[in-house]
Amino acid sequence: MAQNRKNGNEQHSGGSSLLHWVGRLILVAIILVITSYLTPGFTINGLWSFLLAAVIIIAVDYLVESFMGVDASPFGRGIKGFIISAIIIYLTQFLVPNMHASIIGALLAALVIGIIDAIIPGRAM
Repeated sequence: MAQNRKNGNEQHSGGSSLLHWVGRLILVAIILVITSYLTPGFTINGLWSFLLAAVIIIAVDYLVESFMGVDASPFGRGIKGFIISAIIIYLTQFLVPNMHASIIGALLAALVIGIIDAIIPGRAM
């Protein structure tokens, strides 16, 4: 009986983890839509480009946090997190079609994302 409960909990936690990542993907894509609309020098056109950009940003953010121990959210670790966030945004344009970010646009996008991230409860990026 204890074995059944253990397996059930593992399945449940795996499912909630998947829901967490899907929810985070949707939230990041929505934040990118808002940021693209508000930020000069930062544009993304097309639904698939928004989703691909969100996947890449989430993956790189996860890798940066895992290997470097730095929170890559714009306000995660002060200026360091802000700069890393801008670099991630700038480099993502080379992997996503229909996305363009100038250096100033990436900095402004990191600022807008940081403000939106501060307003939304929980950690989105």
